[in-house]
Amino acid sequence: MAEKKAEQYYFEIKPSSSFALNPKELIEYKELFYFFTWRDIKIKYKQTVLGFVWVVLQPLMMMAIFTLFFGRALQIPSQEIPYPVYVFSGLLIWNLFSTGLSSASGSMVNNASIIKKIYFPRLIIPVSSILVALFDFFMAF
Repeated sequence: MAEKKAEQYYFEIKPSSSFALNPKELIEYKELFYFFTWRDIKIKYKQTVLGFVWVVLQPLMMMAIFTLFFGRALQIPSQEIPYPVYVFSGLLIWNLFSTGLSSASGSMVNNASIIKKIYFPRLIIPVSSILVALFDFFMAF
């Protein structure tokens, strides 16, 4: 008598053929988006002694150093704006850009273990790290 082989089925998940950003998918996973953002905020300030005060204190200390060095020692003009305000506004925007870019670029590597385990929109990870930088910007502002 001939043996009958069991049929095997394969389920294959394939990405779309084009590189398209799907904002609807981000909305569908908004709870995960919120979780990643809140997790990154908590992790960032959990190990600091000053906590959230550090968000305001860091640009203020940089402003004081820049004001003393560039404003007083080198006497660089600030176009009729008080020099500390001029420096502080520039530092806030620069910190937003540099922190957002550096944390977003490293976020995929830092979360590689979670990316390999489950499916979710991969765009959530770098965007949530940019939102952490945006949170810092608004706290210091």
